[in-house]
Amino acid sequence: MPHVEPAHLQWKYWRARADWPGSRSFVLTDGRDLLAHGAVMPGTLRSGSFRAGAIHMIDWAARRDAVGAGVSLMKHVGGLTDFLFGIGGSAQTRKIMPLIGYQPCGVVTGYARPLAPLALLNRPSQPRWKRLPRLARSIFWSVTAPADASSGWRTRRVGEDEVERIAALGSAATSDHAVLERSAAFLRHALACPIVPVELFALERFGRIHGYFLLSYAPGQARLADWWVDSQDSADWHALVHAAVRQAKEKGRFAELVVWASDPVQSRFLEDCGFHRRFTLPIYFRRSGRLEVPSDGVRVQMLDNDAFYLYFGRNELWA
Repeated sequence: MPHVEPAHLQWKYWRARADWPGSRSFVLTDGRDLLAHGAVMPGTLRSGSFRAGAIHMIDWAARRDAVGAGVSLMKHVGGLTDFLFGIGGSAQTRKIMPLIGYQPCGVVTGYARPLAPLALLNRPSQPRWKRLPRLARSIFWSVTAPADASSGWRTRRVGEDEVERIAALGSAATSDHAVLERSAAFLRHALACPIVPVELFALERFGRIHGYFLLSYAPGQARLADWWVDSQDSADWHALVHAAVRQAKEKGRFAELVVWASDPVQSRFLEDCGFHRRFTLPIYFRRSGRLEVPSDGVRVQMLDNDAFYLYFGRNELWA
């Protein structure tokens, strides 16, 4: 049960957000005892001119002896928005999702690129006999990763006063995928995370912001939690990915940089830049009204659920 310190709960459940008034924590009770709990991460689904509310539930749990309590709470929360969505989850959760109205809507792939392979030794994993092959693989991936060939780009950390400009970039929808919008309130909430450090960077050329990326830093692992460029040119996307790698390396204490990709184009950009596939997770959507679940997939990032800050204290490295 990670991240239950008062400051963590205050940020997750009650810190004021302009895009969601009031609490984001909900409980079901019988008048005396708590039976179920769920918290919401509010968002907006966008595809062209289409916009709809979308909620990802986190910290969703129910008492074992309260049959149906968790589902009842989920249905109540679903009535507050157009869509509920989920990414991954435990094996038990994945079995339940289709039974309670969630529909598959693509997959997201986790990628990793080693930054400092020897840092693996600082976070030992079990069993021990796997450490040396894992270290050798990470070293090989590190030395064979392509060099940054981009030029003319400038990367700088973004402050609160420029969040609106970044949010406008992140809300752009592609022609073949719906996206989850990036509002200024959404980004400000992420940057205020007390669980892990979070930094936002702008990618500029000729004095104009063309893209951005957001890095979060868990123990031993940097996470490319969100990334976007307003371009169809693969060289521009490569420049952004290499800029994120460079920023993560400058921190000097992370074994790897990890990231999600939910469409083939993004996957290709990452693989071109030395990232390696590690796993896939299903994406689920559940409609609450008459709106149809997006049929062409949804672009999701680690920032769209708790993956950008969640960690359990053990060795959680992917490479």
